[in-house]
Amino acid sequence: MRVLVVGASGFIGFGAAQALVRAGHIVYGVTRSEDKKKTLAAEEIIPIVAETANPSPWLPLAATLDVVIEAIGGWDVETLSPKLLDAVAEAVKKHRPPHAPKLAYIYTSGSYVHGDNRKDIITDTTPITQPIELSKWRAAFEQKVATHSVLNGIVIRPAIMYGKSASFFKVMFQAARAGGTIKWYGSPGVRYSLVHQDDVGEMYRLAAEKSAVIGGLCFDVANDFTESVDDILQRLVEASGAQGYEYVEAQTPLERVFASSLRLRPYLARSLLGWQPRKAGVVDYMEIYYDAWKASL
Repeated sequence: MRVLVVGASGFIGFGAAQALVRAGHIVYGVTRSEDKKKTLAAEEIIPIVAETANPSPWLPLAATLDVVIEAIGGWDVETLSPKLLDAVAEAVKKHRPPHAPKLAYIYTSGSYVHGDNRKDIITDTTPITQPIELSKWRAAFEQKVATHSVLNGIVIRPAIMYGKSASFFKVMFQAARAGGTIKWYGSPGVRYSLVHQDDVGEMYRLAAEKSAVIGGLCFDVANDFTESVDDILQRLVEASGAQGYEYVEAQTPLERVFASSLRLRPYLARSLLGWQPRKAGVVDYMEIYYDAWKASL
């Protein structure tokens, strides 16, 4: 299988590309950074340096690709994601033989399209009614991908990610390393739905390999259990030597994401793809994950 990952040097894209390479697939990795080119090549990922806003260097590959994975990040994704989708669709019309199967297009959304909810259990198919402010645009775009007439669209929504260089938890770990009191956003009682980078990578592998039979679906990707933010902070205090923790009011849209609670209980990836997360949770392996983040600096 030939797979192209856009955002291959990012936290999600890199893990997905590595998982696909391990499974024996030919993987192209698009990165905006010349510095990351060597990193990708060392992982047996074929590097392509291109700006996300200008995908023309790799669009001709649409003629022979089996899967495109969009895993970009940053503050401009609301603009870039639709442009990428349209560009790939046009490239398919231009370069792909008319008799070829639909090109699979896996779009990376996020679990916070479900919003802040301390009460209800949320599944993959729970209607989206109150997305987090930063994710308001994603619900409609997810449906555009899933119902695309040219591409075989699939949506993956990772929960809060952890492991390796820490992703979401980088901000929390930085606050702990400073040595004083950890100030975190929100209030007691918040629960996080979480998933390790390696388990997310495995999900992308399975979705890519079985893309022909899962088109049109949206998958939430999370551990079997949620974790208390109170417990996470207490374990981080113990692991880091910080002087306790306290909650502060969230002021910005990003801080309101940190302060949000979500109780995911996804089922589609498990029932249709046989996906099962294997990595230990954040509370249980806090020392390991905190030390891994420090080593990545």
